[in-house]
Amino acid sequence: MATAAAFLLVAAAGSSTASGGGSPVHLVSPGDPYAACDISGDGTGTNYPSAEDEPYVTASPRDPRAAVGIFQQDRWSNGGARGLTATYTRDGRHFTETPLPFSHCAPGGLNYQRASDGWVSTGPDGIVYASGLVFDATDARNGVAASTSYDGGRSWTHTTPLIDDTQAQFSNDKNSVTADPVHPGVAYQVWDRIDEDDSAKVYDGPAYISITRDGGRHWSKARPFVDTSVVPHAQTIGNVIVVDPRTDTLYDVFDWQTYAIDYATGTFTPTDLHFAVVKSSDQGRTWSKPVTIAKDTAAPEVDPNAPSDTTKALRAGGDLPNVAIDPHTGELYVAYEGSDFSGGAHNSVELIHSTDGGRTWSAPKRVNSVASAPAFTPSIGVDAHGTVAITYYDLRYLTAGNTSTLPTAAWLLTFSRGAENRATERRISRVFDWLQAPYAGGHFLGDYEGLTTDGRFGVRPLFVETNSNAPEDTTDAYSGWFPTGTHYGPFAARTAATRTTAFQAAHPHRIVR
Repeated sequence: MATAAAFLLVAAAGSSTASGGGSPVHLVSPGDPYAACDISGDGTGTNYPSAEDEPYVTASPRDPRAAVGIFQQDRWSNGGARGLTATYTRDGRHFTETPLPFSHCAPGGLNYQRASDGWVSTGPDGIVYASGLVFDATDARNGVAASTSYDGGRSWTHTTPLIDDTQAQFSNDKNSVTADPVHPGVAYQVWDRIDEDDSAKVYDGPAYISITRDGGRHWSKARPFVDTSVVPHAQTIGNVIVVDPRTDTLYDVFDWQTYAIDYATGTFTPTDLHFAVVKSSDQGRTWSKPVTIAKDTAAPEVDPNAPSDTTKALRAGGDLPNVAIDPHTGELYVAYEGSDFSGGAHNSVELIHSTDGGRTWSAPKRVNSVASAPAFTPSIGVDAHGTVAITYYDLRYLTAGNTSTLPTAAWLLTFSRGAENRATERRISRVFDWLQAPYAGGHFLGDYEGLTTDGRFGVRPLFVETNSNAPEDTTDAYSGWFPTGTHYGPFAARTAATRTTAFQAAHPHRIVR
Protein backbone atom coordinates (compact mmCIF):
# COMPACT_ATOMS: atom_id res chain seq x y z
CA MET A 1 0.00 0.00 0.00
CA ALA A 2 1.23 3.48 -0.78
CA THR A 3 2.59 5.49 2.12
CA ALA A 4 0.74 8.48 3.45
CA ALA A 5 3.47 10.77 2.17
CA ALA A 6 2.77 9.64 -1.38
CA PHE A 7 -0.76 10.94 -1.06
CA LEU A 8 0.16 14.54 -0.25
CA LEU A 9 -0.90 16.65 -3.22
CA VAL A 10 -0.08 20.35 -3.59
CA ALA A 11 -2.63 22.66 -5.23
CA ALA A 12 -1.51 25.19 -7.82
CA ALA A 13 -1.58 28.72 -6.45
CA GLY A 14 -2.80 30.51 -9.55
CA SER A 15 -6.12 28.78 -10.29
CA SER A 16 -8.48 31.72 -9.95
CA THR A 17 -12.10 31.40 -11.02
CA ALA A 18 -13.58 34.45 -9.33
CA SER A 19 -15.13 37.06 -11.59
CA GLY A 20 -14.59 40.76 -11.51
CA GLY A 21 -11.46 41.26 -9.39
CA GLY A 22 -11.09 41.16 -5.61
CA SER A 23 -10.04 38.06 -3.77
CA PRO A 24 -9.60 35.09 -6.13
CA VAL A 25 -10.57 31.55 -5.37
CA HIS A 26 -8.15 28.72 -5.97
CA LEU A 27 -8.44 25.07 -6.83
CA VAL A 28 -7.90 23.05 -3.65
CA SER A 29 -8.55 19.55 -5.06
CA PRO A 30 -5.99 19.06 -7.84
CA GLY A 31 -5.58 15.30 -7.56
CA ASP A 32 -7.20 12.07 -6.39
CA PRO A 33 -5.54 10.34 -3.43
CA TYR A 34 -7.75 7.27 -3.94
CA ALA A 35 -7.25 6.76 -7.68
CA ALA A 36 -5.35 3.50 -7.18
CA CYS A 37 -7.73 2.04 -4.57
CA ASP A 38 -9.35 -1.31 -5.42
CA ILE A 39 -13.11 -0.78 -5.08
CA SER A 40 -14.20 -3.99 -6.82
CA GLY A 41 -15.61 -5.34 -3.55
CA ASP A 42 -17.31 -2.13 -2.47
CA GLY A 43 -20.74 -2.76 -3.94
CA THR A 44 -22.59 -1.81 -7.06
CA GLY A 45 -23.30 1.65 -8.46
CA THR A 46 -21.46 4.16 -10.60
CA ASN A 47 -18.29 5.62 -9.17
CA TYR A 48 -17.22 9.07 -10.35
CA PRO A 49 -13.41 9.16 -10.22
CA SER A 50 -11.80 12.36 -9.02
CA ALA A 51 -15.20 13.89 -8.22
CA GLU A 52 -15.16 16.04 -5.09
CA ASP A 53 -18.48 16.91 -3.44
CA GLU A 54 -20.02 18.33 -0.26
CA PRO A 55 -17.16 20.34 1.26
CA TYR A 56 -16.85 21.96 4.65
CA VAL A 57 -14.12 24.24 6.05
CA THR A 58 -12.70 25.59 9.32
CA ALA A 59 -10.13 28.28 10.16
CA SER A 60 -7.83 28.43 13.16
CA PRO A 61 -8.73 31.00 15.84
CA ARG A 62 -5.00 31.35 16.47
CA ASP A 63 -3.98 32.10 12.87
CA PRO A 64 -6.65 32.96 10.27
CA ARG A 65 -4.28 31.94 7.47
CA ALA A 66 -4.44 28.35 8.70
CA ALA A 67 -7.53 26.61 7.35
CA VAL A 68 -8.62 23.00 6.83
CA GLY A 69 -11.23 21.79 4.38
CA ILE A 70 -12.88 18.41 3.87
CA PHE A 71 -14.86 16.86 1.02
CA GLN A 72 -16.10 13.59 -0.38
CA GLN A 73 -13.62 12.01 -2.78
CA ASP A 74 -14.77 9.89 -5.75
CA ARG A 75 -18.52 10.03 -5.25
CA TRP A 76 -20.73 6.95 -5.75
CA SER A 77 -24.14 7.21 -7.43
CA ASN A 78 -25.88 5.18 -4.71
CA GLY A 79 -24.29 6.53 -1.56
CA GLY A 80 -21.07 7.91 -0.21
CA ALA A 81 -17.61 8.11 -1.72
CA ARG A 82 -14.40 6.12 -1.79
CA GLY A 83 -13.31 8.25 1.12
CA LEU A 84 -12.97 11.72 2.59
CA THR A 85 -10.08 14.02 1.75
CA ALA A 86 -8.68 16.88 3.82
CA THR A 87 -7.11 19.95 2.24
CA TYR A 88 -5.12 22.37 4.39
CA THR A 89 -3.26 25.67 4.11
CA ARG A 90 -0.88 27.50 6.40
CA ASP A 91 -0.53 30.69 4.39
CA GLY A 92 -4.15 31.09 3.33
CA ARG A 93 -3.44 30.51 -0.36
CA HIS A 94 -1.58 27.26 -1.04
CA PHE A 95 -3.45 24.06 -0.19
CA THR A 96 -2.22 20.49 0.24
CA GLU A 97 -4.47 17.42 0.11
CA THR A 98 -4.17 14.45 2.44
CA PRO A 99 -6.45 11.41 2.88
CA LEU A 100 -8.59 11.09 5.98
CA PRO A 101 -8.50 7.61 7.58
CA PHE A 102 -12.26 6.91 7.41
CA SER A 103 -12.36 4.18 4.75
CA HIS A 104 -10.20 1.31 3.53
CA CYS A 105 -8.97 3.41 0.58
CA ALA A 106 -6.99 5.64 2.96
CA PRO A 107 -3.67 4.47 4.43
CA GLY A 108 -4.43 3.15 7.91
CA GLY A 109 -8.12 3.87 7.40
CA LEU A 110 -11.08 2.25 9.11
CA ASN A 111 -12.35 -0.95 7.55
CA TYR A 112 -15.38 0.58 5.84
CA GLN A 113 -16.07 0.55 2.12
CA ARG A 114 -17.33 4.11 1.87
CA ALA A 115 -17.40 7.45 3.67
CA SER A 116 -19.57 10.54 3.42
CA ASP A 117 -20.79 13.73 5.17
CA GLY A 118 -17.43 15.21 6.15
CA TRP A 119 -17.26 18.06 8.70
CA VAL A 120 -14.36 19.87 10.41
CA SER A 121 -13.95 22.33 13.29
CA THR A 122 -10.94 23.94 15.01
CA GLY A 123 -10.65 24.58 18.74
CA PRO A 124 -9.06 27.59 20.47
CA ASP A 125 -5.88 25.56 20.94
CA GLY A 126 -5.58 24.83 17.19
CA ILE A 127 -6.72 21.19 17.41
CA VAL A 128 -8.76 20.23 14.33
CA TYR A 129 -11.59 17.73 14.69
CA ALA A 130 -13.01 15.82 11.72
CA SER A 131 -16.28 13.93 11.50
CA GLY A 132 -17.32 11.40 8.87
CA LEU A 133 -20.16 9.05 8.09
CA VAL A 134 -18.80 5.53 7.45
CA PHE A 135 -20.61 2.51 6.02
CA ASP A 136 -20.54 -0.56 3.80
CA ALA A 137 -22.57 -0.91 0.62
CA THR A 138 -22.66 -4.72 0.77
CA ASP A 139 -24.00 -5.13 4.32
CA ALA A 140 -25.75 -3.12 7.03
CA ARG A 141 -22.64 -1.78 8.82
CA ASN A 142 -22.76 1.99 9.25
CA GLY A 143 -21.72 4.57 11.78
CA VAL A 144 -20.05 7.89 12.55
CA ALA A 145 -16.31 8.31 13.10
CA ALA A 146 -13.97 10.97 14.50
CA SER A 147 -10.38 11.85 13.69
CA THR A 148 -8.08 14.53 15.10
CA SER A 149 -5.21 16.63 13.76
CA TYR A 150 -2.67 18.37 15.98
CA ASP A 151 -0.68 19.88 13.09
CA GLY A 152 -3.22 21.92 11.17
CA GLY A 153 -4.59 19.11 9.00
CA ARG A 154 -1.34 17.61 7.76
CA SER A 155 -1.79 14.34 9.65
CA TRP A 156 -4.71 12.67 11.42
CA THR A 157 -4.75 10.41 14.46
CA HIS A 158 -7.02 8.92 17.15
CA THR A 159 -9.48 7.85 14.45
CA THR A 160 -12.41 6.48 16.45
CA PRO A 161 -15.78 4.94 15.54
CA LEU A 162 -18.34 6.76 17.70
CA ILE A 163 -21.14 4.36 16.81
CA ASP A 164 -21.05 1.15 14.76
CA ASP A 165 -24.44 -0.26 13.84
CA THR A 166 -24.74 -3.67 12.20
CA GLN A 167 -28.52 -4.16 12.10
CA ALA A 168 -30.39 -3.00 8.99
CA GLN A 169 -33.02 -1.16 11.04
CA PHE A 170 -30.47 1.41 12.26
CA SER A 171 -28.94 4.06 10.02
CA ASN A 172 -26.87 7.12 10.92
CA ASP A 173 -26.89 10.32 8.89
CA LYS A 174 -25.94 14.00 8.68
CA ASN A 175 -23.20 14.25 11.27
CA SER A 176 -21.32 17.42 12.23
CA VAL A 177 -18.62 18.38 14.73
CA THR A 178 -18.15 21.63 16.66
CA ALA A 179 -15.14 22.58 18.76
CA ASP A 180 -15.99 24.48 21.95
CA PRO A 181 -14.47 27.99 21.53
CA VAL A 182 -14.21 28.46 25.30
CA HIS A 183 -12.81 25.16 26.54
CA PRO A 184 -9.67 23.84 24.80
CA GLY A 185 -9.83 20.13 24.07
CA VAL A 186 -13.65 19.97 24.07
CA ALA A 187 -15.68 19.17 20.94
CA TYR A 188 -19.16 17.86 20.17
CA GLN A 189 -20.25 15.43 17.46
CA VAL A 190 -23.97 15.22 16.64
CA TRP A 191 -26.07 13.32 14.08
CA ASP A 192 -29.43 11.62 13.58
CA ARG A 193 -29.89 7.87 14.08
CA ILE A 194 -32.90 6.28 12.43
CA ASP A 195 -34.59 3.23 13.97
CA GLU A 196 -36.82 1.87 11.22
CA ASP A 197 -38.44 -1.50 11.89
CA ASP A 198 -41.32 -2.03 9.45
CA SER A 199 -42.33 -5.35 10.99
CA ALA A 200 -42.92 -3.64 14.35
CA LYS A 201 -44.24 -0.46 12.71
CA VAL A 202 -41.49 1.53 14.42
CA TYR A 203 -39.92 4.67 13.00
CA ASP A 204 -37.89 6.96 15.24
CA GLY A 205 -34.96 9.29 14.59
CA PRO A 206 -33.49 10.99 17.67
CA ALA A 207 -30.40 13.19 17.58
CA TYR A 208 -27.25 11.61 19.06
CA ILE A 209 -24.18 13.20 20.64
CA SER A 210 -20.64 12.17 21.54
CA ILE A 211 -18.21 14.51 23.32
CA THR A 212 -14.44 14.66 23.73
CA ARG A 213 -12.90 16.49 26.67
CA ASP A 214 -9.27 15.50 26.06
CA GLY A 215 -8.54 16.88 22.62
CA GLY A 216 -10.00 14.05 20.57
CA ARG A 217 -8.09 11.23 22.20
CA HIS A 218 -11.28 9.71 23.62
CA TRP A 219 -14.98 10.28 22.94
CA SER A 220 -17.93 9.61 25.21
CA LYS A 221 -20.41 6.84 24.50
CA ALA A 222 -22.91 8.02 21.90
CA ARG A 223 -26.32 8.80 23.41
CA PRO A 224 -29.57 10.44 22.28
CA PHE A 225 -30.15 14.04 23.35
CA VAL A 226 -33.18 15.10 21.25
CA ASP A 227 -36.09 12.75 21.87
CA THR A 228 -38.35 12.23 18.84
CA SER A 229 -40.37 9.35 20.31
CA VAL A 230 -42.81 11.87 21.82
CA VAL A 231 -44.37 12.04 18.33
CA PRO A 232 -44.94 8.86 16.28
CA HIS A 233 -42.81 8.51 13.17
CA ALA A 234 -40.59 11.55 13.73
CA GLN A 235 -36.90 12.24 13.22
CA THR A 236 -34.30 15.00 13.29
CA ILE A 237 -31.87 15.70 10.49
CA GLY A 238 -29.13 18.26 9.89
CA ASN A 239 -28.06 18.73 13.53
CA VAL A 240 -25.39 21.43 13.91
CA ILE A 241 -24.12 22.94 17.18
CA VAL A 242 -22.92 26.52 17.61
CA VAL A 243 -21.54 27.88 20.88
CA ASP A 244 -21.97 31.33 22.40
CA PRO A 245 -18.42 32.17 23.54
CA ARG A 246 -19.71 34.76 26.02
CA THR A 247 -21.78 32.26 28.04
CA ASP A 248 -20.61 28.87 26.74
CA THR A 249 -24.23 28.07 25.88
CA LEU A 250 -24.62 25.38 23.21
CA TYR A 251 -27.35 25.60 20.56
CA ASP A 252 -28.21 22.63 18.36
CA VAL A 253 -30.31 23.52 15.30
CA PHE A 254 -31.97 20.85 13.16
CA ASP A 255 -34.91 19.97 10.95
CA TRP A 256 -37.78 18.11 12.67
CA GLN A 257 -39.69 15.80 10.33
CA THR A 258 -42.88 13.86 11.10
CA TYR A 259 -44.47 11.37 8.70
CA ALA A 260 -47.69 9.48 8.19
CA ILE A 261 -46.57 5.98 7.17
CA ASP A 262 -48.59 3.49 5.16
CA TYR A 263 -46.79 0.25 5.97
CA ALA A 264 -48.76 -1.68 3.35
CA THR A 265 -47.29 0.39 0.53
CA GLY A 266 -44.19 1.77 2.23
CA THR A 267 -45.40 5.33 1.58
CA PHE A 268 -44.10 8.19 3.75
CA THR A 269 -46.13 11.39 3.70
CA PRO A 270 -44.70 14.42 5.53
CA THR A 271 -47.16 15.87 8.05
CA ASP A 272 -44.89 18.31 9.90
CA LEU A 273 -41.58 19.78 8.72
CA HIS A 274 -40.03 22.56 10.78
CA PHE A 275 -36.71 23.84 12.02
CA ALA A 276 -36.05 23.69 15.76
CA VAL A 277 -33.40 24.40 18.39
CA VAL A 278 -32.36 22.92 21.72
CA LYS A 279 -29.75 24.38 24.05
CA SER A 280 -27.41 23.32 26.84
CA SER A 281 -25.74 25.39 29.56
CA ASP A 282 -23.53 22.59 30.92
CA GLN A 283 -21.35 21.61 27.95
CA GLY A 284 -23.82 19.16 26.48
CA ARG A 285 -24.64 17.14 29.57
CA THR A 286 -28.31 18.17 29.62
CA TRP A 287 -30.51 19.80 26.99
CA SER A 288 -33.71 21.82 26.81
CA LYS A 289 -36.82 20.71 24.97
CA PRO A 290 -37.06 21.70 21.29
CA VAL A 291 -38.31 25.16 20.33
CA THR A 292 -39.78 25.59 16.84
CA ILE A 293 -38.06 28.41 14.97
CA ALA A 294 -39.52 28.30 11.42
CA LYS A 295 -41.48 26.15 9.01
CA ASP A 296 -39.52 24.07 6.53
CA THR A 297 -41.09 25.05 3.20
CA ALA A 298 -38.40 23.68 0.87
CA ALA A 299 -39.73 22.92 -2.59
CA PRO A 300 -38.45 20.12 -4.86
CA GLU A 301 -35.00 20.88 -6.27
CA VAL A 302 -35.41 20.70 -10.04
CA ASP A 303 -34.25 22.16 -13.33
CA PRO A 304 -36.91 24.88 -13.84
CA ASN A 305 -36.96 24.25 -17.58
CA ALA A 306 -37.47 20.49 -17.16
CA PRO A 307 -39.08 20.02 -13.73
CA SER A 308 -40.48 16.54 -14.43
CA ASP A 309 -37.35 15.14 -16.09
CA THR A 310 -35.85 12.85 -13.44
CA THR A 311 -32.55 12.68 -15.35
CA LYS A 312 -32.17 16.39 -14.58
CA ALA A 313 -33.20 16.26 -10.94
CA LEU A 314 -31.01 18.27 -8.57
CA ARG A 315 -29.78 17.47 -5.09
CA ALA A 316 -28.89 20.40 -2.85
CA GLY A 317 -29.43 21.67 0.69
CA GLY A 318 -33.21 21.46 1.07
CA ASP A 319 -34.39 20.60 4.63
CA LEU A 320 -30.96 21.33 6.12
CA PRO A 321 -30.53 24.50 8.21
CA ASN A 322 -27.20 26.31 8.37
CA VAL A 323 -26.55 28.17 11.62
CA ALA A 324 -24.13 30.83 12.89
CA ILE A 325 -23.74 32.99 15.99
CA ASP A 326 -22.44 36.52 16.48
CA PRO A 327 -19.50 36.03 18.88
CA HIS A 328 -19.99 39.44 20.56
CA THR A 329 -23.76 39.69 20.90
CA GLY A 330 -24.87 36.04 20.87
CA GLU A 331 -27.37 36.75 18.08
CA LEU A 332 -28.29 33.53 16.32
CA TYR A 333 -28.78 33.30 12.56
CA VAL A 334 -30.25 30.40 10.56
CA ALA A 335 -30.22 30.29 6.75
CA TYR A 336 -32.09 27.67 4.75
CA GLU A 337 -33.86 26.90 1.48
CA GLY A 338 -37.55 27.85 1.54
CA SER A 339 -40.34 28.62 -0.91
CA ASP A 340 -42.28 31.22 1.14
CA PHE A 341 -41.42 34.02 -1.29
CA SER A 342 -42.33 32.21 -4.50
CA GLY A 343 -45.69 30.77 -3.48
CA GLY A 344 -44.13 27.31 -3.28
CA ALA A 345 -42.79 27.46 -6.84
CA HIS A 346 -39.07 27.41 -6.07
CA ASN A 347 -36.61 27.89 -3.24
CA SER A 348 -34.99 31.11 -2.13
CA VAL A 349 -32.37 31.68 0.56
CA GLU A 350 -34.33 32.55 3.70
CA LEU A 351 -32.89 34.00 6.88
CA ILE A 352 -34.20 34.14 10.45
CA HIS A 353 -32.47 35.38 13.61
CA SER A 354 -32.90 35.47 17.37
CA THR A 355 -31.61 38.05 19.85
CA ASP A 356 -32.85 36.36 23.02
CA GLY A 357 -31.01 33.06 23.12
CA GLY A 358 -33.31 31.21 20.74
CA ARG A 359 -36.55 31.82 22.63
CA THR A 360 -38.15 33.90 19.87
CA TRP A 361 -37.26 34.30 16.19
CA SER A 362 -37.82 36.84 13.47
CA ALA A 363 -40.05 36.21 10.48
CA PRO A 364 -38.16 34.81 7.46
CA LYS A 365 -36.55 37.22 4.99
CA ARG A 366 -35.45 36.39 1.47
CA VAL A 367 -31.82 37.48 1.16
CA ASN A 368 -30.75 36.21 -2.27
CA SER A 369 -30.83 39.14 -4.69
CA VAL A 370 -32.69 37.71 -7.69
CA ALA A 371 -36.18 36.75 -6.55
CA SER A 372 -37.08 34.93 -9.77
CA ALA A 373 -34.03 32.66 -9.74
CA PRO A 374 -34.12 29.45 -7.68
CA ALA A 375 -31.40 29.56 -5.00
CA PHE A 376 -29.82 26.64 -3.17
CA THR A 377 -27.56 25.43 -0.35
CA PRO A 378 -26.88 28.50 1.79
CA SER A 379 -23.97 28.56 4.22
CA ILE A 380 -23.66 31.29 6.84
CA GLY A 381 -21.00 32.82 9.11
CA VAL A 382 -20.63 35.91 11.32
CA ASP A 383 -17.28 37.60 11.84
CA ALA A 384 -15.98 39.36 14.96
CA HIS A 385 -17.40 42.72 13.85
CA GLY A 386 -20.92 41.34 13.42
CA THR A 387 -20.76 41.17 9.63
CA VAL A 388 -22.93 38.34 8.32
CA ALA A 389 -21.78 36.37 5.28
CA ILE A 390 -23.86 33.91 3.26
CA THR A 391 -22.83 31.82 0.27
CA TYR A 392 -25.25 30.07 -2.04
CA TYR A 393 -25.83 28.85 -5.60
CA ASP A 394 -28.46 30.23 -7.94
CA LEU A 395 -29.76 29.84 -11.51
CA ARG A 396 -30.01 33.49 -12.58
CA TYR A 397 -28.13 32.76 -15.82
CA LEU A 398 -30.61 30.12 -16.97
CA THR A 399 -32.63 31.34 -19.98
CA ALA A 400 -36.05 30.19 -21.11
CA GLY A 401 -35.92 27.20 -23.42
CA ASN A 402 -32.46 26.02 -22.36
CA THR A 403 -32.90 22.33 -21.55
CA SER A 404 -29.39 21.16 -22.46
CA THR A 405 -27.38 22.86 -19.68
CA LEU A 406 -28.06 24.37 -16.27
CA PRO A 407 -25.89 27.50 -15.86
CA THR A 408 -25.11 27.89 -12.16
CA ALA A 409 -22.96 30.22 -10.09
CA ALA A 410 -21.88 30.57 -6.47
CA TRP A 411 -22.38 33.90 -4.70
CA LEU A 412 -21.12 35.61 -1.54
CA LEU A 413 -23.50 37.97 0.25
CA THR A 414 -22.33 40.20 3.14
CA PHE A 415 -24.16 42.71 5.30
CA SER A 416 -23.68 44.47 8.62
CA ARG A 417 -25.65 43.43 11.69
CA GLY A 418 -29.33 44.19 11.07
CA ALA A 419 -28.80 45.50 7.53
CA GLU A 420 -29.94 42.61 5.34
CA ASN A 421 -31.59 45.06 2.93
CA ARG A 422 -28.25 46.77 2.22
CA ALA A 423 -26.26 43.63 1.44
CA THR A 424 -23.31 43.51 -0.89
CA GLU A 425 -23.13 40.56 -3.29
CA ARG A 426 -20.45 39.19 -5.61
CA ARG A 427 -20.03 36.12 -7.75
CA ILE A 428 -17.22 33.88 -6.53
CA SER A 429 -17.34 31.07 -9.10
CA ARG A 430 -17.35 30.53 -12.82
CA VAL A 431 -20.73 30.01 -14.43
CA PHE A 432 -20.79 26.23 -14.67
CA ASP A 433 -23.21 23.50 -15.79
CA TRP A 434 -24.75 21.82 -12.75
CA LEU A 435 -25.92 18.92 -14.94
CA GLN A 436 -22.28 17.81 -15.25
CA ALA A 437 -22.21 16.90 -11.53
CA PRO A 438 -22.35 13.26 -10.37
CA TYR A 439 -25.86 11.82 -10.26
CA ALA A 440 -26.63 10.65 -6.72
CA GLY A 441 -30.31 11.09 -6.00
CA GLY A 442 -30.06 14.09 -8.34
CA HIS A 443 -27.10 15.96 -9.80
CA PHE A 444 -25.06 16.39 -6.66
CA LEU A 445 -22.75 19.20 -5.56
CA GLY A 446 -23.41 18.56 -1.88
CA ASP A 447 -26.16 18.75 0.71
CA TYR A 448 -24.06 21.60 2.14
CA GLU A 449 -21.04 23.74 1.25
CA GLY A 450 -18.40 25.25 3.50
CA LEU A 451 -18.06 28.77 4.93
CA THR A 452 -16.03 29.90 7.92
CA THR A 453 -14.98 33.22 9.39
CA ASP A 454 -11.34 33.81 10.15
CA GLY A 455 -12.35 35.12 13.57
CA ARG A 456 -11.35 38.69 12.80
CA PHE A 457 -11.50 40.23 9.36
CA GLY A 458 -12.97 37.97 6.70
CA VAL A 459 -14.63 34.78 5.55
CA ARG A 460 -13.48 31.72 3.66
CA PRO A 461 -15.89 29.74 1.49
CA LEU A 462 -15.21 26.23 0.21
CA PHE A 463 -17.51 25.17 -2.59
CA VAL A 464 -17.76 22.86 -5.60
CA GLU A 465 -17.93 23.61 -9.32
CA THR A 466 -18.36 21.21 -12.23
CA ASN A 467 -16.01 20.63 -15.14
CA SER A 468 -17.70 20.33 -18.52
CA ASN A 469 -17.25 17.11 -20.50
CA ALA A 470 -14.76 15.68 -18.01
CA PRO A 471 -16.13 12.25 -16.95
CA GLU A 472 -12.89 11.46 -15.08
CA ASP A 473 -13.02 14.76 -13.13
CA THR A 474 -16.62 15.97 -12.98
CA THR A 475 -16.29 18.29 -9.97
CA ASP A 476 -13.59 20.18 -8.09
CA ALA A 477 -13.42 22.19 -4.88
CA TYR A 478 -12.38 25.86 -4.69
CA SER A 479 -11.62 28.24 -1.84
CA GLY A 480 -10.54 31.83 -1.26
CA TRP A 481 -10.41 34.49 1.44
CA PHE A 482 -12.71 37.52 1.30
CA PRO A 483 -12.55 40.60 3.55
CA THR A 484 -15.79 41.59 5.27
CA GLY A 485 -15.06 45.04 6.66
CA THR A 486 -12.67 47.96 6.86
CA HIS A 487 -10.00 45.76 8.46
CA TYR A 488 -8.55 43.30 6.03
CA GLY A 489 -6.45 40.96 8.06
CA PRO A 490 -2.81 39.91 8.10
CA PHE A 491 -2.59 38.95 4.40
CA ALA A 492 -5.05 41.36 2.82
CA ALA A 493 -2.37 42.98 0.69
CA ARG A 494 -2.27 39.77 -1.32
CA THR A 495 -6.03 39.67 -1.73
CA ALA A 496 -8.42 42.65 -1.85
CA ALA A 497 -7.76 46.29 -1.05
CA THR A 498 -11.41 47.29 -0.76
CA ARG A 499 -14.61 45.71 0.50
CA THR A 500 -16.00 43.21 -2.04
CA THR A 501 -18.92 44.17 -3.58
CA ALA A 502 -39.56 18.32 -2.90
CA PHE A 503 -37.30 18.23 -0.17
CA GLN A 504 -35.71 14.79 -0.94
CA ALA A 505 -38.00 12.47 -2.82
CA ALA A 506 -40.48 10.62 -0.57
CA HIS A 507 -38.59 10.95 2.72
CA PRO A 508 -35.15 12.45 3.45
CA HIS A 509 -33.88 9.67 5.75
CA ARG A 510 -33.69 7.39 2.73
CA ILE A 511 -31.59 9.69 0.58
CA VAL A 512 -28.40 8.13 -0.71
CA ARG A 513 -25.71 9.27 1.67
